[in-house]
Amino acid sequence: LLNGKDLAGWVPQDGKPSAWFATTRVQGAGKALVATPGAGPIIVNGNGRTANLVTVLKHGDCELHVEFMVPEGSNSGVYLQGLYEIQVFDSFGHTEMKTSDCGGVYHRWIDEKPVGGSAPRVNASKKPGEWQSFDITFRAPRFDKSGRKTANARFVRVLHNGVEIQKNVEVDGGTRAHMNIAEAALNPLMLQGDHGPVAYRNLRLAHLR
Repeated sequence: LLNGKDLAGWVPQDGKPSAWFATTRVQGAGKALVATPGAGPIIVNGNGRTANLVTVLKHGDCELHVEFMVPEGSNSGVYLQGLYEIQVFDSFGHTEMKTSDCGGVYHRWIDEKPVGGSAPRVNASKKPGEWQSFDITFRAPRFDKSGRKTANARFVRVLHNGVEIQKNVEVDGGTRAHMNIAEAALNPLMLQGDHGPVAYRNLRLAHLR
């Protein structure tokens, strides 16, 4: 999903101003990320308060490999189909895992309250400023010919740094801060940009249908 040069194939959500940029190298520096903009295989949100980034490509069932880096205390998220979030967070050293921790299936937000979600089974987080990975097997929601949903979206399996942290987690609607789009067989991927500095590289998506 990254061409190794620039942000081609990605657009800022709702056309908002974007501070994402491409680079060849990034490193953590306390609560910040340090990188120089230019052609490269890494995309960086350096200021932590910018537009979410959305793929032009739309996907259904897929296997997704994601590598990411967050500095100390930072927060982002990978939204399958722009709706269902796997949390990206600096959870290094946490002992009681929550839906808001790294690798969590984030909760929904209904009537101003958190609903559902799935905390990671274990904490597989590395130290802030180190590269980490997710390997996600995702099953899109199903619809009949009339457009009625017949099956919810599902995270079949999520590995965090090679450790299984989620298995067969059903999601019955968009999680908090999702895109303002309807559930569908095909929708774009979204990277959260308004919660903290983050860098991504080696985003690879394999369609399963």
